[in-house]
Amino acid sequence: MPKLTVTVITRDEAAHIAAALDSVAWADEIVVVDAHSTDETVALARPLASVVVTREWNGYIDQKNHAAGLASHDWILSLDADERATPQLKKEIRTLLAGEPAARGYRIPRVSYYLGRWIRTTDWYPDLQLRLYDRRYGRWAGRYVHESVEVGGPVGRLRGDLQHFPYRDIAHHLKTIDRYTTLAAQQMSERGRRAGLLDIVARPPLAFLRNYVIRGGFRDAGPGLIVSLLNSHYVMLKFAKLWERTRAR
Repeated sequence: MPKLTVTVITRDEAAHIAAALDSVAWADEIVVVDAHSTDETVALARPLASVVVTREWNGYIDQKNHAAGLASHDWILSLDADERATPQLKKEIRTLLAGEPAARGYRIPRVSYYLGRWIRTTDWYPDLQLRLYDRRYGRWAGRYVHESVEVGGPVGRLRGDLQHFPYRDIAHHLKTIDRYTTLAAQQMSERGRRAGLLDIVARPPLAFLRNYVIRGGFRDAGPGLIVSLLNSHYVMLKFAKLWERTRAR
């Protein structure tokens, strides 16, 4: 019966790490790789994890692959510090690993808590994340943003949610959008993408329409409206920054 290692990478996650690790206390092993946190992250993680190591920050992909390399078991559940495994997900994973899994990796739906409610609409849900995988067939890949596991073999899907607590408030959300859109524009530029003014004008309202109407953001009242507007803002900033890079050439 395959055993499971949970891997978590951290940097200044004292506000989240204990709850994250408590949610996966049922795993056979927990590995935490910390990037020299300046808060109490490491002290809080040590009593709850099997292995805690500190290393320089080399980006999300390298840190996550390093964590998987430290695992004693081949089946990995990669958890972010601001996430929690639900009891339903725990039961599903334990049932799956009670035999020999048919797939090499499994996507897990992720639900985010924002402005006082769980958001199950917009582009935020089901936000499928390939987090459970056999490291003999999968590795983290990507560049600056939206890193993911690439698996050589069949991929399945689980039903239990990962709970996500991404932002403290709207100000934190906006700060994150600014950082990620800069990285996204850089990534697109390096891949040869270009942006014109039409992208800046047309794409954001289409993103709002998709989030608020097609994907049901209106059902989440005020929070759904704000998520839809800020998702549209993300698109605008991403293409505006790409357009800026295009002009600089």
